[in-house]
Amino acid sequence: MSQPLRFGVVHDFRSPPGSDTPLSEVYAQALDQIEMADQLGLDLVWFTEHHFLEDGHLPNFVPVAGAVAARTKAIRISTDILLAPFAHPIRLAEDLAVLDNISGGRMELGIGMGYASHEFRGFGIPQSRRVSLTEELVQILKLAWHGERFSFHGKRYQFDDLLVTPTPLQPGGPPLWIAGMSANAARRAARFDTHLLPQGAPDVVLEPWRAELCDTGRNPDDYRVGIIRSCFVTDDRERDWPPIREAERYRAGVYARFFSETPDKLSAFDPAQPSIPQGWIVGDEDHCVAELVSFISTYGLTDVVTWGAAPGLAPSLMNESVERFAAKVVPRVRAELGG
Repeated sequence: MSQPLRFGVVHDFRSPPGSDTPLSEVYAQALDQIEMADQLGLDLVWFTEHHFLEDGHLPNFVPVAGAVAARTKAIRISTDILLAPFAHPIRLAEDLAVLDNISGGRMELGIGMGYASHEFRGFGIPQSRRVSLTEELVQILKLAWHGERFSFHGKRYQFDDLLVTPTPLQPGGPPLWIAGMSANAARRAARFDTHLLPQGAPDVVLEPWRAELCDTGRNPDDYRVGIIRSCFVTDDRERDWPPIREAERYRAGVYARFFSETPDKLSAFDPAQPSIPQGWIVGDEDHCVAELVSFISTYGLTDVVTWGAAPGLAPSLMNESVERFAAKVVPRVRAELGG
């Protein structure tokens, strides 16, 4: 592994019906926590995206990223994931370029196609177009961030002689990631020369991506592989874990409903396949270190983020765990893995 290890937090800003924590307080406490994570030396903050949910799930990372950029100094800001079919590529290119300048060149962007049928219905976009919309968005972003006029003529988008301003601070624009649940998605990440956000079985998403890179003369070690794998650091699991476990059951139920409503031919996720683990690691510092070292080594990961909040609970309840994760767990994992 030639890429340095990076660790961080991820937020989705939810307040399910019946929660004692209003959404405005979820935002306030999450932003405070992200500022703390930056001060503690964590490398990353990621945001997720979904639409039309009663819990208020974050629908647009851009305003939150701007707030984070203004309150932090070093932490890098990204998504896992932005739902590409619902974003206009030129507007997104402009937004990311502005954010990259505001943040001092700290933006990245994780992109996915989406799969929840209710979202495509809500936006009035045929779900069958998600591949072409996603691929063209990636191509347009790469063209738009070079600081030169460009034209693009695709199946979904047509642009002539455009100059997108401002130019991002990072040469070529913010680094791109593509999420993949299938071999086709993994190969897409390799084909478009992006980093990878794998979900699903390792032989389905990791091996095809690495093989495609090698077949085209590129070294997989030059790229990053990132995932959400949460770590709750506690010396008293029986006392501290139950409320978070219940909140996480709610999160899992929402995603299960999404998959159940998605036509089989459009869902690449196979629950029968042994997926890369994304369940919580819960325990004291020794336990969390051992589990993370094994996990990162097994799958060749470079980036791991932990949920900074559980749905319906105040983000501040996770602050002690995040602090111990950053100050006690991460340094030991780096030392053991040489990252």
